Amino acid sequence: MSEIPAEIRHYQKNWQQQLAEAIGSLEELCAYLDLPMDQLPVSVAAAKDFPLRVPLNFADCMEKGNPNDPLLRQILPVRDELTFYPNYSDDPVGDLQAATESGVLHKYHGRMLMINTGSCAIHCRYCFRRNFPYGDFQLSKQREFAAVQSIREDSSITEVILSGGDPLLLNDARLGSLIRELSAVGHLRRIRIHSRLPVVLPSRITEKLVGLLVESGKQIILVIHCNHAREINDRVAAACRILNGSGITVLNQSVLLKGVNDSADALCELSERLFGVGVIPYYLHLLDKARGTGHFEVSRTEALAILRQVQNRLPGYLVPRLVQEQAGAPAKQHVY
Repeated sequence: MSEIPAEIRHYQKNWQQQLAEAIGSLEELCAYLDLPMDQLPVSVAAAKDFPLRVPLNFADCMEKGNPNDPLLRQILPVRDELTFYPNYSDDPVGDLQAATESGVLHKYHGRMLMINTGSCAIHCRYCFRRNFPYGDFQLSKQREFAAVQSIREDSSITEVILSGGDPLLLNDARLGSLIRELSAVGHLRRIRIHSRLPVVLPSRITEKLVGLLVESGKQIILVIHCNHAREINDRVAAACRILNGSGITVLNQSVLLKGVNDSADALCELSERLFGVGVIPYYLHLLDKARGTGHFEVSRTEALAILRQVQNRLPGYLVPRLVQEQAGAPAKQHVY
């Protein structure tokens, strides 16, 4: 009997095993993609500042031998990250000023955000929390208890957002316990989860996970993060359809990124692909100005011009809202 290929063996493993096998070095990534490292603008210093991490599911969506692949650009540590850009900071959206003593962020009326973990399955180079002091805010069991208690005591909170890092990296026991605690809060209507895992590690979407979400008794909204249509392979499509078919509302938010999706063609293809697997295009963010991300910025003027083209080509329900988050503002700012 012939040996099972390594790629097939990888995808037969559970999500934790697949996560453990994520690519974590420039050498490994370049070898996997058949790219000579000395022909790429890579930076070992940038990789030390913010380590490389990419699951094989996401790497498999990249075009081998293409140094300009839009998915590769999202995760490749490059020299541009070390360039100084004015008005870029370690806290571009005012997370720190919105933090409460119990370790949650309270920015907007009626909503409270919990930093459940500082870990992610993938390290996106444009991440607005790439410099966030997670050690000061991620929820220990004691902090989690205090956070839930603060939600119980504030009847104005109708929605809790689980964030991070990536909250779906919590194991089922830990996540299930938290969901049950939140579900017991009478005035809470919705639990929203922000996660990139359905896109980069779709094996995380298991029957057990979906069951503990659906059985919560609260309306569950899962906001995934996908920037380019090629991120949605057959495994991702299957995960999204499972979520959608279970009665979970699935939305997508993207970031407008130079060299990745900064064209009407790319955004139209993304919206069509998302909707085809049951996901509603929700937000298109202008870049949050986190230190190390300036080379991804698309100007407000260019963004508006691109979005107008998208509006002229797609029905309204496939056009995401162009938004920008501003520190201290009472809501995300729509860009017109």
